[in-house]
This record gives sequence, C-alpha cells and structure tokens, in this order.
Amino acid sequence: MSQPWITAGSIEQLAAKSRLEVEIDGDYIAIARLNGQLHAFEDRCTHDGEALAGAELERDATTPCGVVICPRHGARFCLETGAALTPPAYEPIRIFEARERDGQIEVRRP
Repeated sequence: MSQPWITAGSIEQLAAKSRLEVEIDGDYIAIARLNGQLHAFEDRCTHDGEALAGAELERDATTPCGVVICPRHGARFCLETGAALTPPAYEPIRIFEARERDGQIEVRRP
C-alpha cells in the first residue's frame, strides 16, 4: 500500500521563495523546482547532519539528474535517487515524490 499524499504548501509559496522547507511527521523536507520539475528531498546533509538551507541546485552534465550541493562542504546529491555523488558525503539523502495538484504541492514518502 502506498503512502498518502500530504499537502506541503502552495505553488505561490514556492514561487515567492524559490524553495519550500517543511516538516512533515518528523521529516524535514526541502521542495524546489529545477528546469520546470519539482523535487522534494531530505533537508539534511548526510555528511554532517546539518540542513541543506541555501544549497544550490543545478543540472550536472556528468549525471542524468539534477543535483543539490551542500553549502558547507560541497557534497553533491542526485535529486532523482538521493545518491551521494561526491565526498565528503557517502550516504544518500532521502527523496520524496512531489506533484502539483489544484495549486498545491503535495509530497509523499516512496
């Protein structure tokens, strides 16, 4: 049985801030749009446990996915799989499904 979709915020909120940071059932989740696609990911670097607040998002030519880059030590994570792509991180971040529905952003655990 799949997990339920949970409303995390509105499209307007995301547009105004360029990123939403929410807490849902103890999970800290960042939601952003890269090249028109919504991404929801664990808002915590697995290298040092700190939030990825202020992290850059970019399309990486060396991988088929967009990446989030930790602002402290430069660890890069794939936005599709959560895989740690560069040291100092070696463990993946969690990726959540995300969608737009009726002007709202919804997320769910995989």
